[in-house]
Amino acid sequence: MSNKRDIPFYLPQGNEISLFEQAWRNRLPVMIKGPTGCGKTRFIEHMAARLGRPLYTVSCHDDLTAADLVGRHLIGDSGTFWVDGPLTRAVREGAICYLDEVVEARKDTTVVIHPLTDDRRILPLERTGEVLKAPPEFMLVVSYNPGYQNLLKGMKPSTRQRFVGLSFNFPEPDLERRILVEESGIDEKTAGALVKLAGSLRVLKDHDLEEAASTRLLIYAARLMRSGVPAGEACRAALAEPLTDDEETLKALNEIIAVSFPRGEAAP
Repeated sequence: MSNKRDIPFYLPQGNEISLFEQAWRNRLPVMIKGPTGCGKTRFIEHMAARLGRPLYTVSCHDDLTAADLVGRHLIGDSGTFWVDGPLTRAVREGAICYLDEVVEARKDTTVVIHPLTDDRRILPLERTGEVLKAPPEFMLVVSYNPGYQNLLKGMKPSTRQRFVGLSFNFPEPDLERRILVEESGIDEKTAGALVKLAGSLRVLKDHDLEEAASTRLLIYAARLMRSGVPAGEACRAALAEPLTDDEETLKALNEIIAVSFPRGEAAP
């Protein structure tokens, strides 16, 4: 296990740490669902360090293929040679492989991960003829934002049922305030005002905004304020602008910010 000083900061919202540890000990894959910026990636980084395992993180996207995960032959001065992909390296090393926003990847990636998510726990490498048996320490973790799912881009029920599921959301106000203080060094009062502002902005989710104001964006705003940027300016740059391009919606967000930080001073 890692030294506590080496473990990334994370405040649990429930029993997710215990559940993740037990899933790892029982060699079960984990699926994490939650909105953008709610702490999914930080949680995985925390757990990998806590368990003392290497972590391979893959940010999935439309062009991600099975070969990107598993590996491919390349051509060099001495001819062709095989290069492992991050999933293969994780299996070989007994690491944690984290596929972030897995539903963004191409469908052929599902075929690759299926044998690793049942009792077989194997990774066939068709190009080399190898069949890798995952060691006990290996763990596969995937995440996605359920708000983005639709008929064309979602995880099939047959795939979801291969995982232990954990649902994440934005922290409760008191917990989110503590996170802001720890992550940015901002004072308690200002952190509380930011959390209250986030609550006002999140009411607009599914009405004027596609995404809610995330904890990540609150941390950005807090860090700007801590470095001396006036509060209103910091919130406009870190909260309003990333959330929308629509002029009317942007105006409404800035009005909410002005009410929360009427004088726009820098944080102490």
